[in-house]
Amino acid sequence: NGPQGGAFAEDDPAYTRYVLGSGGVIQGLEEGLTGMREGAVRQLIIPAGPLGYPPTDPNHTTVGPAPNTFSGMRALNFVLENTENIDKTILINVKVARIDKPGEKGNAKR
Repeated sequence: NGPQGGAFAEDDPAYTRYVLGSGGVIQGLEEGLTGMREGAVRQLIIPAGPLGYPPTDPNHTTVGPAPNTFSGMRALNFVLENTENIDKTILINVKVARIDKPGEKGNAKR
């Protein structure tokens, strides 16, 4: 049946900004983004544990990315809170649209 969850809307064209090293995203995403260049695409497979979502942030407000739909948040929480034998591996597809150097701000090219 394929992957379950569909936590993040695929049709949302908005970009999300992250500052590497700030602790604003899960550790696995931080590590996966490190070294990427503009236009680069990666599929990150993040195992359950210290590289994933911390149990101390159940609403995903401190560390992201957070799902942008109610059903997505519900699906993510179901997986993370489930104590049964369930695969908690996180699969994230990322594309770097733009990289700003410290102090720079610019307009993203779409």
